[in-house]
Amino acid sequence: MNPLRIATRGSKLALWQAEHVAALLRPVLAPRPVELVIVQTTGDRVQDRSLSVLGGQGAFTKEIQQAVLDGRADVAVHSLKDLPTQPVPGLVLAATPPRAAVQDAFVSVKYRRFDDLPEGATLATGSLRRRAQLLHRRPDLRLADMRGNVETRLRKMHEQGLDGMILAVAGLERLGLADQVAEVLSEEWMLPAVGQGALGVECRADDADTRAVLERINHRETFLAVLAERAFLRALGGGCLVPIAGLGRLDHGDLLVQGMVCSPDGSRRIAAAVSGSAHDAEPLGERLAERLRQLGAEEILR
Repeated sequence: MNPLRIATRGSKLALWQAEHVAALLRPVLAPRPVELVIVQTTGDRVQDRSLSVLGGQGAFTKEIQQAVLDGRADVAVHSLKDLPTQPVPGLVLAATPPRAAVQDAFVSVKYRRFDDLPEGATLATGSLRRRAQLLHRRPDLRLADMRGNVETRLRKMHEQGLDGMILAVAGLERLGLADQVAEVLSEEWMLPAVGQGALGVECRADDADTRAVLERINHRETFLAVLAERAFLRALGGGCLVPIAGLGRLDHGDLLVQGMVCSPDGSRRIAAAVSGSAHDAEPLGERLAERLRQLGAEEILR
């Protein structure tokens, strides 16, 4: 019996995510086995340059998607915030399992709260979105660009004597590192990345059998929320190269979608929210993008 093959990056966090999806699929597929196919991506190979220099979009996903298109794998598992919003011909986003925590975390061995940071403190982040929102709240901060897997970044923070760094709560929890969180940052000023905390499971669009299997592990609330977020990001034309954030949440059948665009230096931050029927997830995201444009986001996006 041929196994269902899951393509994934080889980092500890990526393997956790792929194994999590495999564990969800095994009861559905039994007795058919599930196996992982490790794929190295551009983002994994090139660690000494920022994502903006690498082109941002697809740095952690293109090679994994190609493995599915080539038939080396049947399914691709991504951290959804890494997955470009423009669809790849021949592939479909078939499932999103239940979402983990969406927030960002302040990590520090020196300070217990973000607001305890002294003037001129040095924080590390490799995210333009985080950088811009940090500077909007605290223009005095010095920000160090840092890439690598979570464990590498934590080690560098200690070695370099930094005052702290910002990481996703979900990644820390998935790696058993929740004790590293000094403070969970409020979404009121640190809005998460589109898709943060969610996993995206892709397969070939013409693979009806695999699509039917993946539908069994799809979480409707997560799927609708990220559809709206991704439609918002796609309508704005942004990605890893622009400080954009978005978050969708369902509440009794209604979907609230928040969005934010910030100038890279943090000097301007434009935010808005829309709500409506969850059945209109993508139109809601597009409406939010138009609302931000009306508020002046176009000047930041140029």
